Amino acid sequence: MTPKRRSPVSERAVMPHLGDALEFMRLIWAVDHGLQKASKRMAASAGITGLQRLVLHVVGRFPGISIGQLAATLHVHASTLTGVLDRLERRGLLDRRPGPRDRRRAALGLTPAGRRLDLSVTGTVEDAVVQVLNNLPKRKVSAAREALTMLAEQLGVAIDSPDRPPGP
Repeated sequence: MTPKRRSPVSERAVMPHLGDALEFMRLIWAVDHGLQKASKRMAASAGITGLQRLVLHVVGRFPGISIGQLAATLHVHASTLTGVLDRLERRGLLDRRPGPRDRRRAALGLTPAGRRLDLSVTGTVEDAVVQVLNNLPKRKVSAAREALTMLAEQLGVAIDSPDRPPGP
């Protein structure tokens, strides 16, 4: 008789504890996987990916932000944003204007259509994050933010204040 194959859920139930570091990494990978799936669902249903929506949110909160500031805020290289910004601009959601101090640098802003997509919407990644944060005590949110900040810094990513984009 061939042994019955267990489902991943039952395998997980009998798996020994991985230890704090591996368990934390496993959860981070699960969140990353969830973000990727949610982004694909958003692209299919709303025509905009999670990253594109995040870009609209940041630009909406910091009108006139430069591409370099946006890239630093999102912890990506400016060249990574080129395609995202081009797609948002072609769709009439984002505009680039010459910078106020240096006309060679673009200042980003939202169009009226972009501002409409900058609103909170149920079923999005940020809605899930808001729901989780609203259901946690402030001390736990603070501890989670501290742990994620320390991990990012340990991995070589400098984390700036969440209240403002990095300076030019």
